[in-house]
Amino acid sequence: MVVQFDILRKEKKAEKQYTQSIRYEYENPNESVANALRQINRRQERKDIKGNPVSVIKWECSCLQKKCGACAMLINGKPGLACDARLAAYKTETIRLAPLRKFPVVEDLIVDRSILYENLKEMEAWLAGQPELREQGYEAAYEGSRCLQCGCCLEICPNFYAGGNFFGMASMVPVARILEELNENDRKSLIKEYKKHIYSGCGKSLACRNICPAQIDIEGLLLNSNALSVWKAGLRRHGGV
Repeated sequence: MVVQFDILRKEKKAEKQYTQSIRYEYENPNESVANALRQINRRQERKDIKGNPVSVIKWECSCLQKKCGACAMLINGKPGLACDARLAAYKTETIRLAPLRKFPVVEDLIVDRSILYENLKEMEAWLAGQPELREQGYEAAYEGSRCLQCGCCLEICPNFYAGGNFFGMASMVPVARILEELNENDRKSLIKEYKKHIYSGCGKSLACRNICPAQIDIEGLLLNSNALSVWKAGLRRHGGV
């Protein structure tokens, strides 16, 4: 079987991107895009379909087991993990690879996702003391712990852009876990940040709902966190339950 990779590339510190097409032969239909990139880079002589030399393709990877999120990229225009994208699943003879668009491109398929961690730091999304996880919060806390911080959800979010006030679901998911583990007094500061950077900016389009590589129940966590941060807090202020 043969597939052609059209890879959107960019040299380090260069401004312009360019596309390079590389033909790749494979036998195993379960082979992943990640493995194909590794095999291409291992070739002693790399050439594109026009016979031009191909420099080593820069991309990020770590676990290659759908656990770290490092290999997130656009695959035929859709954000996903290269290690989880099977070649045979794409019915076309060409697979287009490009870096995520919501983050600055460093080189080839590598982007700078440091804004994800800066946003969590700004919200102070961490446990300073002993957690007080209630039994009814176990499921939400576990679900929130599975976030890979890959950025796929932000790639298709119409409201997120790097440096904006809305931090997106990549911040909401880990914060959902912390909200469940903080006691009511310690939760107040994080609730304020949640309202500012999550609740007030989310348009509820839920375009991210079905894109998460970890298949996290983003909608369920969002509803639960909104209840903890907005609705229940509002009821308490007005003398409700």
